[in-house]
Amino acid sequence: MKISFYLRYHTVFGQSLHIIRKSNEPGNIIAAETIPMQYMNNDFWQAEIEVTQTKNFKILYSYTLIEADGLHISEGENDRVIELPLTGLGEVQVIDTWNFEGAYQNSFYTSPFREVLLAQPEPKIKTRRLKNFTHLFKVKAPVLKKNEVIGLAGSSLALGDWKKEETIFLSKEGNWWTAKVNIPHESFPLQYKYILYNTREKKVVAVETGENRHLYGNPSASTLSIIHDGFARFQDNTWKGTGTSIPVSSLKSINSFGVGEFTDLRLLIDWAREVDLKLIQLLPINDTSATFTSADSYPYAAISAFALHPIYINLEIVAGKKNAAIIKKLRKKQTQLNETPVLDYQQVMQFKMSALKELFNEQKEDYIKDTAFYEFFTRNRHWLVPYAAFCNLRDKNGTADSSQWKTNREYNKEAIEKYVLPKSKHYDDVFFQYYVQYHLHLQLTEASEYAHKKGIILKGDIPIGVYRYSCDAWTNPELFNMDMQAGAPPDDFAVKGQNWGFPTYNWQKMQEDGFAWWRQRFEQMSSYFDAFRIDHILGFFRIWSIPIDAVEGIMGYFVPAIAVNSAEFAAKQMPFERNRFVKPFIVDETVDHLFGEWADAVRQEYLSEGEAGIYQLKEAFDTQRKVEAYFAGLEQTAENIIIKAGLFDCISNVILFAASNATEDEFHFRIDMEKTSSFLHLNAHT
Repeated sequence: MKISFYLRYHTVFGQSLHIIRKSNEPGNIIAAETIPMQYMNNDFWQAEIEVTQTKNFKILYSYTLIEADGLHISEGENDRVIELPLTGLGEVQVIDTWNFEGAYQNSFYTSPFREVLLAQPEPKIKTRRLKNFTHLFKVKAPVLKKNEVIGLAGSSLALGDWKKEETIFLSKEGNWWTAKVNIPHESFPLQYKYILYNTREKKVVAVETGENRHLYGNPSASTLSIIHDGFARFQDNTWKGTGTSIPVSSLKSINSFGVGEFTDLRLLIDWAREVDLKLIQLLPINDTSATFTSADSYPYAAISAFALHPIYINLEIVAGKKNAAIIKKLRKKQTQLNETPVLDYQQVMQFKMSALKELFNEQKEDYIKDTAFYEFFTRNRHWLVPYAAFCNLRDKNGTADSSQWKTNREYNKEAIEKYVLPKSKHYDDVFFQYYVQYHLHLQLTEASEYAHKKGIILKGDIPIGVYRYSCDAWTNPELFNMDMQAGAPPDDFAVKGQNWGFPTYNWQKMQEDGFAWWRQRFEQMSSYFDAFRIDHILGFFRIWSIPIDAVEGIMGYFVPAIAVNSAEFAAKQMPFERNRFVKPFIVDETVDHLFGEWADAVRQEYLSEGEAGIYQLKEAFDTQRKVEAYFAGLEQTAENIIIKAGLFDCISNVILFAASNATEDEFHFRIDMEKTSSFLHLNAHT
C-alpha cells in the first residue's frame, strides 16, 4: 500500500523538507528514518512510501526543514500518527500543515495547561460513527471554554452545505479533534471551515477567521485522505493568567516555626484561588546549609542542586500525634521566633535541626520498614547518598570545603557507598539526612497537589550556579571550571561588576554524557513544579568568567568570546608590549590619586619599583585574593579600607587579560579599559 504525504509549506531556494519516521517501540527515541520530500509547487512538498498493511498499523512521524547552510529546524508537532485498520485500501493520502515550533498554541499542550490550567471534563455531544469513510479531518483547538466543541461545515452535502443545523461535530481524540466523513467524488473541489459550538446554549459561537479551507478530490475510490489542519483559526483563542513570585520564607504564619514553610503554601494557594491567580513562583528552595550561619540565607548558593532546604520543613507534621510532646515544649520558642520582625535564620535552623534529630531518634525504627520511604530512597539514590555523606563529612570536619577534610577529599563512589553502609558508626547521621529529605519531599508534594486541585500551578527557580563547596562540585568536579568564577560585568548599579563565586560550567564535559546532570536536575524539580524559571538563562550561552585569584567582577570577561592576538596589533602599526598591556599600570600619579595621605606608606609596604617609573605589586599582594586575605586579618579602619580598595584598583588597572585555557597569544580587553589610567597614558596613536 502507498502512503502519499503532502505538506503545506512555502519554501525558498536552498531549503528542503524531510519526513522523520519514528520508531513505534515504546521508549525508543533514537531509531528514526529520514525520508526526503520533493518540491511540488509553491504551496506543497510531497513524498511517497510503500508499507505493508497489518491489523494494527501505526506510523509516528514529524517533519524537519533543512536550511541551505545545513541547519535542521524541527517542527513543533510531536503527535502526528497514522493509526487505522487500513485493510482494503490502495492508498492513504496525508495532507499536513507545518506546525511552527514557536507557535504560542503549542504551549497549551504542555502538562501545566493540559493537566491543570485548561483541564475540564469532555463535553457530551453526539458525533457520527461511520464504518466506511473517505476522509478523516483532524484539527487542534487547545483553548476552549466549558461546553464548547468543534464542528465542521462546508460547501458539499456531506459537510452540511453550510447549514448550521447540519454541522458535523468532531470528537476529541488525544490532542486532536477528529471527524470521519464520507465525501462522494462529485463533491470536489469543496470549501470548508471549522466552527465553535456551545452545547449548553445550543448555538454556534464562532466561525473560523480568514479564507475558506480548500480540498480537492481523491485520486481513486480506494484512497483514504487524512487531513491535519493544524490549529483552528478562532479569534478568541488566547489565554491570560496572572501569578505571583515569592520566597517560601516570606510565608510565615501562626503555624510556622519562625519562617515560612512548605505547609504554609496552602494559605497562599487559597488566597491565589480567591483572587484568580493562576501561578505561584517560588524562589530557590534547595539546601544552602554550608556554614549554619546567616550567610546560608542566600538562596542562590545551594550545596545541592537536588536536596530541599530543611528550614522549610513543618515540625508538627513530621511529629504527628504520637510525638506531639516534642513540639509542645518548643511552643514558647516558636512564638518568640514568629514574632521577630526579621527572620533569625541561625536560631530557626538551630532549633529545627535539634527538634528533627529528636524526632528521628523516636521514629527511625518505623522508617526501616516503611515501603514508601524506600521507594523515595530508591528513586533518588543517585543524589541522596552522596548528599547525605557530604553533610556528614561537612559536620564532622566543620566545613563544606572538601579540600580541608581529613578523609574523602576527593569523591570516590565506591568509597562513599561503603561509607554509608548501615554497619558504619555514623550511619544514624547519614540516615537522618534521608529522613529529613523524605519529609520535605512529602510536604512539598502535598502542597503541589493541593495547588493543582485549586487550578493553580507552581513554578520553581533554578539558579544558574552551584556553590563552590557544594556536594555537586565534590562529586562531579570535572563538570565545573573550578579555576573560574561566574558573575556579571559592571553596570550603573555595580560599577565594579559582580562576582557570585560559583564555578562556571564545563559545557564540553557535560555534553559527553548528554547533559545528564542537567537532565537529572530538571527531572528532580519536575516532581514538584509545573514550570521553571532558569536564573540568568544567558549563562547557558555566554557567562561572565572571573579568574579564581580575582575578587571583583571587573576582572572578568565573557566566555565564549573572540580573543585578540598580537598580530592584530601589528596590523594597526602598534608594537605589542605584553607587560605594558597585561600587567597593572602603577605610576606615582596613580598612587597619589588612589591613596592620598597614605601614598608613601603604600609605596614602601606594598609596591616595588620597576622600569620606566612603573611600580610593581610585591608578590604577597599581586592578586586581589591575596590582598583580601591579608586585610581580613586586620582591623577595619578607614586607612585599611581605603588601602585595600586602592590595591584592588591597582590590580584591575590593565588593558588586556590573558585568556584562560588558550594559547599564550590570546587576550581579552578588560571591560571599560578606555576609562583606566593605563589606557589614558598610552601614546596618542595606540
